[in-house]
Amino acid sequence: MDHLHELAHQAKEAAGKLALYDTATKNRGLEAIAMALEARQGEILEANDRDMAQAEQSGMRPAMLDRLRLTPERIAGMAKGVREVMALPDPVGEIMDTVARPNGLHIRKVRVPLGVVGIIYEARPNVTVDAAVLCLKSGNAAFLRGGKEAFGTNLVLAGIMKDALTQAGLDSDCVTFLDDTSHATADAMMRLRGFIDVLIPRGGAGLIRRVLETATIPTIETGTGNCHLYVDESADVDMAVEILFNGKCSRPSVCNALETVLVHEAVAERFLPAAYTRLEACHVEWRGCERTRAILPGITAATEEDYAQEFNDYILAARVVGSLDQALSHIARYTTHHSEAIVTADEAAAERFLREVDAAAVYVNASTRFTDGGEFGCGAEIGISTQKMHARGPMGLRELTSYKYVVQGNGQVR
Repeated sequence: MDHLHELAHQAKEAAGKLALYDTATKNRGLEAIAMALEARQGEILEANDRDMAQAEQSGMRPAMLDRLRLTPERIAGMAKGVREVMALPDPVGEIMDTVARPNGLHIRKVRVPLGVVGIIYEARPNVTVDAAVLCLKSGNAAFLRGGKEAFGTNLVLAGIMKDALTQAGLDSDCVTFLDDTSHATADAMMRLRGFIDVLIPRGGAGLIRRVLETATIPTIETGTGNCHLYVDESADVDMAVEILFNGKCSRPSVCNALETVLVHEAVAERFLPAAYTRLEACHVEWRGCERTRAILPGITAATEEDYAQEFNDYILAARVVGSLDQALSHIARYTTHHSEAIVTADEAAAERFLREVDAAAVYVNASTRFTDGGEFGCGAEIGISTQKMHARGPMGLRELTSYKYVVQGNGQVR
Protein backbone atom coordinates (compact mmCIF):
# COMPACT_ATOMS: atom_id res chain seq x y z
CA MET A 1 0.00 0.00 0.00
CA ASP A 2 3.04 2.30 -0.18
CA HIS A 3 1.90 3.64 -3.57
CA LEU A 4 -1.54 4.50 -2.17
CA HIS A 5 -0.08 6.41 0.76
CA GLU A 6 2.33 8.26 -1.54
CA LEU A 7 -0.57 9.38 -3.75
CA ALA A 8 -2.60 10.42 -0.71
CA HIS A 9 0.32 12.41 0.72
CA GLN A 10 0.78 14.22 -2.61
CA ALA A 11 -2.93 15.02 -2.77
CA LYS A 12 -2.86 16.41 0.78
CA GLU A 13 0.05 18.70 -0.06
CA ALA A 14 -1.65 19.83 -3.27
CA ALA A 15 -4.84 20.62 -1.34
CA GLY A 16 -2.89 23.04 0.83
CA LYS A 17 -1.65 24.90 -2.24
CA LEU A 18 -5.02 24.79 -4.00
CA ALA A 19 -6.77 26.38 -1.03
CA LEU A 20 -4.65 29.49 -1.65
CA TYR A 21 -5.26 29.78 -5.41
CA ASP A 22 -7.43 32.72 -6.39
CA THR A 23 -10.40 32.38 -8.73
CA ALA A 24 -8.46 33.48 -11.81
CA THR A 25 -5.80 30.82 -11.22
CA LYS A 26 -8.36 28.07 -10.76
CA ASN A 27 -10.25 29.18 -13.86
CA ARG A 28 -7.01 29.14 -15.85
CA GLY A 29 -6.59 25.50 -14.89
CA LEU A 30 -10.19 24.71 -15.81
CA GLU A 31 -9.88 26.32 -19.25
CA ALA A 32 -6.70 24.33 -19.84
CA ILE A 33 -8.61 21.13 -19.00
CA ALA A 34 -11.48 22.02 -21.36
CA MET A 35 -9.07 22.74 -24.22
CA ALA A 36 -7.13 19.53 -23.57
CA LEU A 37 -10.30 17.40 -23.64
CA GLU A 38 -11.16 18.86 -27.04
CA ALA A 39 -7.64 18.57 -28.44
CA ARG A 40 -7.06 14.99 -27.26
CA GLN A 41 -10.49 13.59 -28.07
CA GLY A 42 -8.98 10.81 -30.19
CA GLU A 43 -7.04 9.35 -27.27
CA ILE A 44 -10.15 9.37 -25.09
CA LEU A 45 -12.30 7.63 -27.71
CA GLU A 46 -9.67 4.95 -28.37
CA ALA A 47 -9.46 4.10 -24.67
CA ASN A 48 -13.23 4.13 -24.36
CA ASP A 49 -13.61 1.80 -27.36
CA ARG A 50 -11.38 -0.73 -25.59
CA ASP A 51 -13.38 -0.43 -22.36
CA MET A 52 -16.66 -0.78 -24.28
CA ALA A 53 -15.46 -3.92 -26.07
CA GLN A 54 -14.48 -5.56 -22.79
CA ALA A 55 -17.77 -4.55 -21.15
CA GLU A 56 -19.82 -5.97 -24.03
CA GLN A 57 -17.86 -9.24 -23.86
CA SER A 58 -18.56 -9.46 -20.12
CA GLY A 59 -22.31 -9.08 -20.74
CA MET A 60 -22.88 -5.62 -19.29
CA ARG A 61 -26.53 -4.53 -19.57
CA PRO A 62 -27.41 -2.00 -22.31
CA ALA A 63 -28.43 0.71 -19.85
CA MET A 64 -25.07 0.43 -18.07
CA LEU A 65 -23.20 0.35 -21.38
CA ASP A 66 -24.83 3.70 -22.10
CA ARG A 67 -23.25 5.07 -18.92
CA LEU A 68 -19.83 3.86 -20.02
CA ARG A 69 -19.99 5.00 -23.66
CA LEU A 70 -18.28 8.22 -24.77
CA THR A 71 -18.85 9.89 -28.13
CA PRO A 72 -17.48 13.07 -29.72
CA GLU A 73 -20.71 14.77 -28.63
CA ARG A 74 -20.34 13.61 -25.03
CA ILE A 75 -16.71 14.73 -24.89
CA ALA A 76 -17.78 18.13 -26.27
CA GLY A 77 -20.40 18.13 -23.51
CA MET A 78 -17.68 17.45 -20.94
CA ALA A 79 -15.64 20.43 -22.16
CA LYS A 80 -18.77 22.59 -22.15
CA GLY A 81 -19.47 21.45 -18.59
CA VAL A 82 -15.96 22.47 -17.50
CA ARG A 83 -16.51 25.96 -18.88
CA GLU A 84 -19.90 26.16 -17.15
CA VAL A 85 -18.13 25.45 -13.85
CA MET A 86 -15.65 28.23 -14.69
CA ALA A 87 -18.56 30.64 -15.00
CA LEU A 88 -20.02 29.73 -11.60
CA PRO A 89 -19.27 31.94 -8.58
CA ASP A 90 -16.29 30.80 -6.53
CA PRO A 91 -17.62 29.87 -3.08
CA VAL A 92 -14.24 30.00 -1.34
CA GLY A 93 -13.88 33.08 0.83
CA GLU A 94 -17.60 33.89 0.80
CA ILE A 95 -18.64 35.57 4.04
CA MET A 96 -21.66 33.61 5.26
CA ASP A 97 -22.37 35.66 8.38
CA THR A 98 -20.91 38.43 10.49
CA VAL A 99 -21.33 39.20 14.18
CA ALA A 100 -20.14 42.26 16.12
CA ARG A 101 -19.92 41.33 19.80
CA PRO A 102 -20.45 43.86 22.66
CA ASN A 103 -16.81 43.39 23.68
CA GLY A 104 -15.59 44.63 20.30
CA LEU A 105 -14.79 41.25 18.73
CA HIS A 106 -15.70 41.06 15.05
CA ILE A 107 -16.57 37.51 13.95
CA ARG A 108 -16.98 36.34 10.36
CA LYS A 109 -18.13 32.91 9.16
CA VAL A 110 -16.16 32.23 5.96
CA ARG A 111 -16.40 29.42 3.40
CA VAL A 112 -13.28 27.27 3.06
CA PRO A 113 -12.49 24.09 1.07
CA LEU A 114 -13.03 20.66 2.61
CA GLY A 115 -9.48 19.62 1.70
CA VAL A 116 -9.01 16.30 -0.09
CA VAL A 117 -12.27 14.90 -1.43
CA GLY A 118 -12.23 11.17 -2.21
CA ILE A 119 -14.71 9.96 -4.83
CA ILE A 120 -15.35 6.24 -5.39
CA TYR A 121 -17.52 5.55 -8.42
CA GLU A 122 -18.47 2.94 -11.00
CA ALA A 123 -18.71 2.78 -14.81
CA ARG A 124 -19.23 6.48 -15.57
CA PRO A 125 -16.11 8.11 -17.03
CA ASN A 126 -17.78 11.52 -17.12
CA VAL A 127 -17.61 11.48 -13.29
CA THR A 128 -13.80 11.59 -13.55
CA VAL A 129 -13.99 15.00 -15.19
CA ASP A 130 -17.06 16.31 -13.36
CA ALA A 131 -15.67 15.48 -9.93
CA ALA A 132 -12.20 16.81 -10.67
CA VAL A 133 -13.33 20.20 -11.98
CA LEU A 134 -15.93 20.75 -9.25
CA CYS A 135 -13.30 19.98 -6.63
CA LEU A 136 -10.80 22.28 -8.33
CA LYS A 137 -13.19 25.24 -8.49
CA SER A 138 -14.18 24.77 -4.83
CA GLY A 139 -10.53 24.61 -3.77
CA ASN A 140 -10.37 20.88 -3.04
CA ALA A 141 -7.94 18.25 -4.27
CA ALA A 142 -9.78 15.33 -5.92
CA PHE A 143 -8.71 11.77 -5.08
CA LEU A 144 -10.49 9.57 -7.63
CA ARG A 145 -11.09 5.83 -7.68
CA GLY A 146 -13.18 4.64 -10.64
CA GLY A 147 -14.50 1.20 -11.48
CA LYS A 148 -12.64 -1.40 -13.47
CA GLU A 149 -15.14 -1.21 -16.37
CA ALA A 150 -13.96 2.31 -17.29
CA PHE A 151 -10.38 2.00 -16.07
CA GLY A 152 -8.67 2.70 -19.40
CA THR A 153 -10.88 5.69 -20.17
CA ASN A 154 -10.48 7.11 -16.66
CA LEU A 155 -6.70 6.72 -16.76
CA VAL A 156 -6.50 8.70 -20.01
CA LEU A 157 -8.90 11.40 -18.75
CA ALA A 158 -6.96 11.83 -15.51
CA GLY A 159 -3.66 12.01 -17.40
CA ILE A 160 -5.03 14.65 -19.74
CA MET A 161 -6.27 16.77 -16.83
CA LYS A 162 -2.97 16.48 -14.95
CA ASP A 163 -1.03 17.51 -18.06
CA ALA A 164 -3.35 20.48 -18.55
CA LEU A 165 -2.91 21.64 -14.95
CA THR A 166 0.87 21.43 -15.26
CA GLN A 167 0.81 23.49 -18.45
CA ALA A 168 -1.38 26.08 -16.73
CA GLY A 169 1.08 26.38 -13.84
CA LEU A 170 -1.02 24.57 -11.21
CA ASP A 171 -0.02 21.58 -9.09
CA SER A 172 -1.09 18.51 -11.08
CA ASP A 173 -1.64 16.55 -7.85
CA CYS A 174 -4.82 18.58 -7.40
CA VAL A 175 -6.22 15.69 -9.46
CA THR A 176 -5.12 12.23 -8.28
CA PHE A 177 -6.38 9.04 -9.90
CA LEU A 178 -5.89 5.73 -8.09
CA ASP A 179 -4.52 3.42 -10.77
CA ASP A 180 -5.56 0.24 -8.94
CA THR A 181 -9.07 -1.23 -9.02
CA SER A 182 -8.59 -3.99 -6.44
CA HIS A 183 -11.03 -4.22 -3.54
CA ALA A 184 -8.15 -4.33 -1.07
CA THR A 185 -6.79 -1.00 -2.27
CA ALA A 186 -10.28 0.53 -2.32
CA ASP A 187 -10.79 -0.58 1.29
CA ALA A 188 -7.44 0.92 2.25
CA MET A 189 -8.41 4.20 0.56
CA MET A 190 -11.58 4.31 2.64
CA ARG A 191 -9.43 4.28 5.77
CA LEU A 192 -7.03 7.08 4.81
CA ARG A 193 -8.16 9.25 7.70
CA GLY A 194 -5.82 12.19 8.03
CA PHE A 195 -5.20 12.28 4.27
CA ILE A 196 -8.70 12.24 2.76
CA ASP A 197 -11.07 14.64 4.49
CA VAL A 198 -14.40 13.41 3.11
CA LEU A 199 -15.47 10.45 0.98
CA ILE A 200 -18.28 10.54 -1.61
CA PRO A 201 -19.39 7.23 -3.16
CA ARG A 202 -21.26 7.44 -6.48
CA GLY A 203 -22.85 4.26 -7.73
CA GLY A 204 -25.33 1.53 -6.93
CA ALA A 205 -26.66 0.46 -3.56
CA GLY A 206 -23.97 -2.22 -3.16
CA LEU A 207 -21.09 0.22 -3.59
CA ILE A 208 -22.61 2.80 -1.26
CA ARG A 209 -23.36 0.19 1.42
CA ARG A 210 -19.79 -1.14 1.25
CA VAL A 211 -18.30 2.33 1.62
CA LEU A 212 -20.55 3.16 4.57
CA GLU A 213 -19.63 -0.10 6.30
CA THR A 214 -15.89 0.13 5.61
CA ALA A 215 -14.86 3.79 5.70
CA THR A 216 -13.33 5.47 8.72
CA ILE A 217 -13.45 8.78 6.84
CA PRO A 218 -16.54 11.00 7.09
CA THR A 219 -18.81 9.92 4.21
CA ILE A 220 -21.59 11.66 2.31
CA GLU A 221 -24.13 9.13 1.05
CA THR A 222 -25.22 9.85 -2.51
CA GLY A 223 -26.95 8.36 -5.46
CA THR A 224 -29.17 5.37 -4.72
CA GLY A 225 -32.56 6.27 -6.15
CA ASN A 226 -35.55 4.01 -5.62
CA CYS A 227 -37.86 6.80 -6.81
CA HIS A 228 -41.67 6.56 -6.76
CA LEU A 229 -44.54 8.17 -8.64
CA TYR A 230 -47.96 8.15 -6.97
CA VAL A 231 -50.93 8.70 -9.29
CA ASP A 232 -53.69 10.06 -7.07
CA GLU A 233 -57.43 9.53 -7.61
CA SER A 234 -57.78 13.15 -8.81
CA ALA A 235 -54.81 12.96 -11.20
CA ASP A 236 -54.90 14.12 -14.80
CA VAL A 237 -54.29 10.69 -16.34
CA ASP A 238 -52.66 12.02 -19.52
CA MET A 239 -50.27 14.15 -17.45
CA ALA A 240 -49.45 11.20 -15.22
CA VAL A 241 -48.67 8.96 -18.22
CA GLU A 242 -46.23 11.52 -19.65
CA ILE A 243 -44.54 12.09 -16.29
CA LEU A 244 -44.12 8.33 -15.88
CA PHE A 245 -42.75 7.98 -19.40
CA ASN A 246 -40.20 10.74 -18.84
CA GLY A 247 -39.23 9.48 -15.39
CA LYS A 248 -38.75 5.88 -16.50
CA CYS A 249 -37.64 6.09 -20.12
CA SER A 250 -35.67 9.30 -20.71
CA ARG A 251 -32.59 7.75 -19.07
CA PRO A 252 -33.28 4.70 -16.90
CA SER A 253 -29.70 4.25 -15.68
CA VAL A 254 -29.57 7.46 -13.62
CA CYS A 255 -30.43 7.85 -9.95
CA ASN A 256 -33.41 10.18 -10.48
CA ALA A 257 -35.23 7.75 -12.79
CA LEU A 258 -38.53 6.30 -11.61
CA GLU A 259 -38.54 2.69 -10.41
CA THR A 260 -42.06 2.22 -8.97
CA VAL A 261 -45.48 3.62 -9.86
CA LEU A 262 -48.27 3.55 -7.28
CA VAL A 263 -51.79 4.03 -8.65
CA HIS A 264 -54.99 4.84 -6.79
CA GLU A 265 -57.63 2.22 -7.45
CA ALA A 266 -60.10 4.85 -8.66
CA VAL A 267 -57.96 5.62 -11.74
CA ALA A 268 -56.07 2.33 -12.14
CA GLU A 269 -58.25 0.96 -14.97
CA ARG A 270 -57.77 4.15 -16.98
CA PHE A 271 -54.15 4.88 -16.14
CA LEU A 272 -52.46 1.48 -16.29
CA PRO A 273 -53.44 0.48 -19.87
CA ALA A 274 -52.57 3.96 -21.16
CA ALA A 275 -49.21 3.91 -19.35
CA TYR A 276 -48.43 0.38 -20.53
CA THR A 277 -49.08 1.40 -24.17
CA ARG A 278 -46.94 4.56 -23.83
CA LEU A 279 -44.00 2.70 -22.29
CA GLU A 280 -44.14 -0.05 -24.94
CA ALA A 281 -42.08 2.26 -27.16
CA CYS A 282 -39.11 1.53 -24.89
CA HIS A 283 -40.00 -2.13 -24.29
CA VAL A 284 -40.40 -1.55 -20.55
CA GLU A 285 -40.84 -4.72 -18.49
CA TRP A 286 -43.62 -4.35 -15.93
CA ARG A 287 -43.74 -6.16 -12.59
CA GLY A 288 -46.98 -5.68 -10.73
CA CYS A 289 -49.13 -6.62 -7.74
CA GLU A 290 -52.14 -8.90 -8.13
CA ARG A 291 -54.50 -5.98 -8.80
CA THR A 292 -52.14 -4.52 -11.41
CA ARG A 293 -51.91 -7.89 -13.13
CA ALA A 294 -55.69 -8.15 -13.26
CA ILE A 295 -55.69 -4.96 -15.35
CA LEU A 296 -52.51 -5.80 -17.30
CA PRO A 297 -52.72 -9.58 -17.87
CA GLY A 298 -49.44 -11.25 -18.70
CA ILE A 299 -47.05 -8.98 -16.82
CA THR A 300 -44.65 -10.45 -14.25
CA ALA A 301 -45.68 -10.69 -10.61
CA ALA A 302 -43.81 -8.17 -8.45
CA THR A 303 -41.80 -9.44 -5.49
CA GLU A 304 -40.77 -7.74 -2.27
CA GLU A 305 -37.30 -7.33 -3.80
CA ASP A 306 -38.75 -5.59 -6.87
CA TYR A 307 -40.32 -2.87 -4.73
CA ALA A 308 -37.01 -2.33 -2.95
CA GLN A 309 -34.95 -2.37 -6.15
CA GLU A 310 -33.15 0.40 -8.05
CA PHE A 311 -33.38 -1.28 -11.45
CA ASN A 312 -31.28 1.17 -13.52
CA ASP A 313 -32.99 -0.40 -16.52
CA TYR A 314 -36.22 -0.49 -18.53
CA ILE A 315 -38.02 -2.29 -15.70
CA LEU A 316 -40.89 -0.83 -13.67
CA ALA A 317 -42.61 -2.06 -10.50
CA ALA A 318 -46.32 -1.19 -10.12
CA ARG A 319 -48.86 -1.38 -7.33
CA VAL A 320 -52.51 -0.42 -7.03
CA VAL A 321 -53.33 1.24 -3.69
CA GLY A 322 -56.62 2.11 -2.06
CA SER A 323 -55.66 5.50 -0.61
CA LEU A 324 -53.05 8.19 -0.22
CA ASP A 325 -52.29 6.66 3.18
CA GLN A 326 -51.34 3.36 1.54
CA ALA A 327 -49.15 5.17 -0.98
CA LEU A 328 -47.37 7.10 1.76
CA SER A 329 -46.87 3.90 3.75
CA HIS A 330 -45.35 2.12 0.72
CA ILE A 331 -42.98 5.01 0.03
CA ALA A 332 -41.92 5.25 3.67
CA ARG A 333 -41.05 1.55 3.62
CA TYR A 334 -39.07 1.45 0.38
CA THR A 335 -37.74 4.97 -0.23
CA THR A 336 -34.02 5.69 -0.49
CA HIS A 337 -34.83 9.35 0.33
CA HIS A 338 -33.83 10.59 -3.14
CA SER A 339 -36.83 11.87 -5.17
CA GLU A 340 -40.56 11.13 -4.86
CA ALA A 341 -43.51 12.50 -6.87
CA ILE A 342 -47.29 12.76 -6.79
CA VAL A 343 -49.64 13.59 -9.66
CA THR A 344 -52.83 15.12 -8.26
CA ALA A 345 -55.35 17.93 -8.67
CA ASP A 346 -56.16 17.82 -4.95
CA GLU A 347 -54.29 20.55 -3.08
CA ALA A 348 -54.79 18.85 0.28
CA ALA A 349 -53.32 15.59 -1.05
CA ALA A 350 -50.38 17.48 -2.53
CA GLU A 351 -49.70 19.25 0.77
CA ARG A 352 -49.83 15.98 2.72
CA PHE A 353 -47.41 14.36 0.26
CA LEU A 354 -44.98 17.28 0.46
CA ARG A 355 -45.14 17.36 4.25
CA GLU A 356 -44.98 13.63 5.00
CA VAL A 357 -42.59 12.22 2.39
CA ASP A 358 -39.00 12.14 3.66
CA ALA A 359 -36.79 12.69 0.60
CA ALA A 360 -34.20 15.13 -0.70
CA ALA A 361 -36.62 16.26 -3.42
CA VAL A 362 -40.42 15.96 -3.40
CA TYR A 363 -42.49 16.77 -6.51
CA VAL A 364 -46.07 17.65 -7.33
CA ASN A 365 -47.08 17.15 -10.97
CA ALA A 366 -43.52 16.99 -12.32
CA SER A 367 -40.92 14.37 -13.23
CA THR A 368 -38.28 13.24 -10.74
CA ARG A 369 -35.75 13.59 -13.57
CA PHE A 370 -35.37 17.25 -12.57
CA THR A 371 -33.35 16.36 -9.45
CA ASP A 372 -30.11 17.76 -10.79
CA GLY A 373 -27.92 20.73 -9.90
CA GLY A 374 -28.25 22.33 -13.32
CA GLU A 375 -32.01 21.87 -13.44
CA PHE A 376 -32.35 23.37 -9.96
CA GLY A 377 -30.41 26.44 -11.09
CA CYS A 378 -27.41 25.89 -8.83
CA GLY A 379 -24.98 24.65 -11.49
CA ALA A 380 -23.08 21.40 -11.84
CA GLU A 381 -23.12 18.88 -9.01
CA ILE A 382 -20.95 16.04 -7.82
CA GLY A 383 -23.91 13.88 -6.80
CA ILE A 384 -27.27 13.86 -5.05
CA SER A 385 -26.94 13.56 -1.29
CA THR A 386 -29.68 11.40 0.23
CA GLN A 387 -28.62 12.04 3.83
CA LYS A 388 -29.29 14.98 6.12
CA MET A 389 -25.89 15.87 7.56
CA HIS A 390 -23.80 18.56 5.83
CA ALA A 391 -25.65 18.52 2.50
CA ARG A 392 -28.90 17.21 1.04
CA GLY A 393 -29.96 17.01 -2.61
CA PRO A 394 -27.72 18.26 -5.45
CA MET A 395 -24.18 18.82 -4.18
CA GLY A 396 -22.72 21.78 -6.02
CA LEU A 397 -19.74 24.02 -5.32
CA ARG A 398 -21.06 25.42 -2.04
CA GLU A 399 -21.77 21.91 -0.74
CA LEU A 400 -18.10 21.07 -1.41
CA THR A 401 -17.01 23.62 1.17
CA SER A 402 -17.02 23.91 4.93
CA TYR A 403 -16.49 27.08 6.92
CA LYS A 404 -14.35 28.56 9.63
CA TYR A 405 -14.81 31.44 12.04
CA VAL A 406 -12.44 34.38 11.60
CA VAL A 407 -12.28 36.42 14.80
CA GLN A 408 -10.65 39.86 14.92
CA GLY A 409 -10.01 41.79 18.10
CA ASN A 410 -7.83 44.51 19.61
CA GLY A 411 -6.53 42.88 22.75
CA GLN A 412 -9.67 41.30 24.24
CA VAL A 413 -9.13 38.54 26.82
CA ARG A 414 -11.70 36.35 28.56
